[in-house]
Amino acid sequence: MTTVERIASLNDIARTAMGVGGKLVQTSGISARPDQSNIREKVEKFNTFTPDNDPHGERDFGSFVQPDGEKIFWKIDYYAKDMESGSEDPSDPGQTVRVLTIMLADEY
Repeated sequence: MTTVERIASLNDIARTAMGVGGKLVQTSGISARPDQSNIREKVEKFNTFTPDNDPHGERDFGSFVQPDGEKIFWKIDYYAKDMESGSEDPSDPGQTVRVLTIMLADEY
């Protein structure tokens, strides 16, 4: 497995098993929505990765539009265990904390 494939696999775990493979953060805009559980479910099931939204193959970003027209973004960032800096090796879960952030597009 290549480094990129390993990162993508770890990101899939963080996204599909929220809270297990990393930390989940949702913005105040998402928290204020009555459909936030539906939004989290769409993030978990997201699999529409393309060269446009996933140019590096890490499956660390996605977006979709809710029925009311609101555009939603989600993003995975890689932090060192101390949460003070970026991870030196996102392919190593022993030194990386993944943070999945779900936000309204206009909060990005």
